[in-house]
Amino acid sequence: ILVLGSENACEKTSFMFLRQELPVRLANIMKEISLLPDNLLRTPSVQLVQSWYVQSLQEILDFKDKSSEDSGAIHSFTDIVIKIRNRHNDVIPTMAQGVIEYKESFGIDPVTSQNVQYFLDRFYMSRISIRMLLNQHSLLFGGKINPAHPKHIGSIDPSCNVVEVIRDGYESAKRLCDLYYMSSPELILEELNAKSPGQPMQVVYVPSHLYHMVFELFKNAMRATMEHNADRCIYPPIHVHVTLGNEDLTVKMSDRGGGVPMRKIDRLFNYMYSTAPRPRVETSRATPLAGFGYGLPISRLYAQYFQGDLKLYSLEGYGTDAVIYIKALSTESIERLPVYNKAAWKHYKANHEADDWCVPSSEPKDMTTFRST
Repeated sequence: ILVLGSENACEKTSFMFLRQELPVRLANIMKEISLLPDNLLRTPSVQLVQSWYVQSLQEILDFKDKSSEDSGAIHSFTDIVIKIRNRHNDVIPTMAQGVIEYKESFGIDPVTSQNVQYFLDRFYMSRISIRMLLNQHSLLFGGKINPAHPKHIGSIDPSCNVVEVIRDGYESAKRLCDLYYMSSPELILEELNAKSPGQPMQVVYVPSHLYHMVFELFKNAMRATMEHNADRCIYPPIHVHVTLGNEDLTVKMSDRGGGVPMRKIDRLFNYMYSTAPRPRVETSRATPLAGFGYGLPISRLYAQYFQGDLKLYSLEGYGTDAVIYIKALSTESIERLPVYNKAAWKHYKANHEADDWCVPSSEPKDMTTFRST
């Protein structure tokens, strides 16, 4: 992705790469969509998403045999890329709406929940990767250069100032918090550049991805802090530690918002367990992910996309630590992509067997009811 955006790259190179790569990524995830439960596939929202993917695949395939020397075709391709990117703006909330429609009509069982969780992680990761390619091409060759970020290579910042992005995320979340609670917790930020002491912490990264993650974590930390400490009207600050080592850049955000019981941690990343009220799907100008409860799982996918991660560690009754891991070296920041193959197919088709661990009953079993075979 960086090479395509380097000074030596050209629109023709990007055209030749994308007309091969985009159909593969679209077709891979379309195969997995078709393996979803029939009743989920029949929901209006999922059918709409399917139709977007079919149309986009057809439009890209129209360029399969076009000459790379045809400047008209290359120009048309850029226009189609921008059109596809805009068409897919509302993929996340529309698919989320389909899950809500399914849950309201048919309820949910553990097997379906497991399959939908597996699918949505892969579907949204695929969407991040496709959007990354579409953005790179449209930003580099769409005729509009962002004067605020002249050194960006498409959406990638070769010298992403991590602390600056974190402060931006805090200020945005603070505005929302002040609006809703009439107050907000302060930010205490500490940084340690162990790799190059005294130097600003910079990595090759996509600032919008990092902003999305920290903004989501700040919103959660602020809400928990304000509600847990409402009686005292004293709101402990949110502590953020940023460290850069030889392999990882790590951001740890710690709040005093009362924490979450251990049994609920996994649920925070589960698409099917959202307790948020049913939101209205409007335009892409609406607050991203508002009301769907998808903020944390999508943020984790952004972290994992370039081989990082996002983890939560909670102390119930005290607070929560959220940790973002990012690769410090751009050579290790390789895309993590779902691939449709036999292993993926088996996941959707296999019967999920009973757990091979158990919690012993407090009542002793009557062994006379068991026959030896």
